[in-house]
Amino acid sequence: MLPNDNRIDARGWWLLGGLSILWGGSFFFNGAALRELPPLTLVLLRVALGAAMLLPLLRLQGITFPKGMAGWTPFVAIGLLNNVIPFSLIVIGQTFIPSGLASILNATTPLFTVLVMAAAREQALQTQRVAGVALGLAGVIILRGWGIETRDGQGFGILLCLGGAFSYGLAALAARRLLKDSPPLGTATFQLMASTVMMAVVAGTVEQPWHLPMPGLTTWLAVLGLAGLSTALAYIVFFQIIRRSGATNVMLVTLLNPVTAILLGWLVLGEPISAREIAGAVVIGSALLVIDGRILNLLRRKA
Repeated sequence: MLPNDNRIDARGWWLLGGLSILWGGSFFFNGAALRELPPLTLVLLRVALGAAMLLPLLRLQGITFPKGMAGWTPFVAIGLLNNVIPFSLIVIGQTFIPSGLASILNATTPLFTVLVMAAAREQALQTQRVAGVALGLAGVIILRGWGIETRDGQGFGILLCLGGAFSYGLAALAARRLLKDSPPLGTATFQLMASTVMMAVVAGTVEQPWHLPMPGLTTWLAVLGLAGLSTALAYIVFFQIIRRSGATNVMLVTLLNPVTAILLGWLVLGEPISAREIAGAVVIGSALLVIDGRILNLLRRKA
């Protein structure tokens, strides 16, 4: 059963950190692949290759396929809300706005999730949680900074990315209601399979990818990274967190994504970390403590 509380245990926080690394890289992979591939074709390759990578693991684990239309319906719903709509909106949005701004807008996902859960009466609208999410979003803005170049159609790109964040919030609600007993590996595989069918229809109708020239090696490496790391592996972790800590808590990963991206740049590429980025990371960390609530409760008891 999915948990009904708002707590995240120690392993849950480690899983969130790992997921933030996997998903944080998706903005980089998208930016690299979009130089040669149209957005909907890129999404199709992402979900199709991700599903193909997970199918052998599914067989090894002995997990059987859903039976009939009723068995596949939950995974079609999750695939639509968690893959097809947000992936398409965000990757199209990235053709209008920079990756840094896209990651800031993606960090609104926990706020949309809290509001969606409250509207559906799945969770109470807690002042502490809303304040923590808002504080975390402010930390992301501080960390990323306002020095973002202006592009034509930027307003449209912003709306698309916000639409993707809202769709993730709806996906969290659907996962809470429809996937109570499904194993994480099976859920990840089946939703990607359903998404592949839907994206094949959409991309085939709009972009006709079979007419496109063959992309270069760099683009294929970006696509493989996007499919293998930011999709196949990421969704196994994603649904594991949902089972452990709940659908609302897993969306906090979008607050961590910019932090891990900057830390990876420092560790792997030797990029310097500015005082502004440190301040933003501290604010985000404080926000996560507020959302978790245990330290605040301890301080109240001592007071």
